[in-house]
Amino acid sequence: MDPLWIIFAFGFGFAVKQIGLPPLVGFLTAGFALNAFGVEHSEILRQIADFGVLLLLFTIGLKLKIKNLLKPEIWAASSLHMMIITLLFGVIVMFLSYIGFSKFADLSVSTSFLLAFALSFSSTIFAVKILEETGSMKTSHGNIAIGILVMQDIFAVIFLTISSGKEPSIWAPALLLLLFVPKLIKNTKFSFLINKTGHGELLILLGVLLPITGASLFDLVGLKPDLGALVFGVLLAEHERADELAKTMMGFKDLFLISFFLSVGLSGIPTAEGMGIAIILALLIPIKTILFFIILSRFKLRVRTSVLAAFNLSNYSEFGLIVGAAAVANGWMETEWLVIFAVTLSITMLISSPLNTRAQSIYTRFQNKLLQFETKNRLKEDAPIVFSNEEVIVFGMGRTGSEVYRVMSEKYNKTVLGVDISLDVINKQRSLGNNVIQGDATDLRFWQRVNMSEEAPLAILATPSHAAHMRVIEQLNEIHCNVKVAAIGRYDDELKELTKAGANVVFNLYEEAGFGFANHTFNQIYGNPLKN
Repeated sequence: MDPLWIIFAFGFGFAVKQIGLPPLVGFLTAGFALNAFGVEHSEILRQIADFGVLLLLFTIGLKLKIKNLLKPEIWAASSLHMMIITLLFGVIVMFLSYIGFSKFADLSVSTSFLLAFALSFSSTIFAVKILEETGSMKTSHGNIAIGILVMQDIFAVIFLTISSGKEPSIWAPALLLLLFVPKLIKNTKFSFLINKTGHGELLILLGVLLPITGASLFDLVGLKPDLGALVFGVLLAEHERADELAKTMMGFKDLFLISFFLSVGLSGIPTAEGMGIAIILALLIPIKTILFFIILSRFKLRVRTSVLAAFNLSNYSEFGLIVGAAAVANGWMETEWLVIFAVTLSITMLISSPLNTRAQSIYTRFQNKLLQFETKNRLKEDAPIVFSNEEVIVFGMGRTGSEVYRVMSEKYNKTVLGVDISLDVINKQRSLGNNVIQGDATDLRFWQRVNMSEEAPLAILATPSHAAHMRVIEQLNEIHCNVKVAAIGRYDDELKELTKAGANVVFNLYEEAGFGFANHTFNQIYGNPLKN
């Protein structure tokens, strides 16, 4: 990769981060700036970008459970939304052909609806980055958004397979045998390859090898390679090391995806008419957002979940570019439409970034009005939470939270309640006899339901997300309650932010781990001096 690209990517990414926008917006802008300087799209950049997308889909698959896609609020909501948007936007595009835009006038009826179909997708890359940066990957709205995006990706792959004119190989049905892989891994020693790789460079290489293998296998039988990377991730999602593998590959995925965003910006600079079309198409985004909210709320999701998921999906997608590229390759559209798609995608990301950053405060501000759309009956996992008089509430029941729960309940005899957003974690903890419920501590209504009539409980924030901890403290400040907060952090700047926000106790996980290890070692080797 040319050093100039890296300089531009870092410079623009750093600049936009200082004003509260995700670096990916800067990477897109860097691509347009490079284009303005005459830098051309290279084959190496395209290959790196394609591999970044493969890694993204693979890591998504690692966090996805197949049973989640079978939920009506996922498959039915995504299908219904895509169908309505395609029909509605298709009519709008046909209408625009009558008001002076020559680019629209050249489109046939079928191509108009193909354009609308491309606009019905939401960006997987953007949504995942936003969810990761805000610590919302495992929340209810995060799971809903990711599920819908995966369904959209499947629709895109089906379209691309059909439009390519390349029929799948007669061996394609043999891929159904992959359905037995999860059970094979779980019930046999077949997973030794993963278990014996350790935690270093071999695990990283395995994380590179698996999506490439999946992509190559699917490409070999005439199917979309991207789908292969996604499927291989899903097949391993139930493995005990799936989360570790996903976290290990996160940094590499982000690095390779920079090339994708640069490549979007390098697609070209639109004409004045093209820019006008991009702005008009971007102005249609509120329709997508409102429709997502309406559909999701009708599937018995809480209004807050519906709003935040709709915000996550409030953009156009890189798959729109891919669908557009297929249309151009088949002669259905002019090449300039790819540039228009790229600019439209960039505009919607610029709009969607601050929208998602302020999603919590926006929802809080309009909460009373939005609650009128909430159905009386809701999904079990989205139902209201009723608390008793717990003395300690531990948020995040991973390894750290589980140990905090044990010490508080066994050593200090406190009435402890564990709270986590993952149903899998909750079921595991309940099987151990722990008092654990599902809940999102970043939700203002969650705290409004806590019984504060007597002594307020101690809230211990033990999740891996600093952003989530900051939001929890913000919500507590919003309702002016006297809950005492203890929160973990990993870096000095995080501890300073937590203290400034109002945390009563902050705990450096890395430093205190060393302190605890030293004490434990001394006691085991030399005995506890307090006993003498």
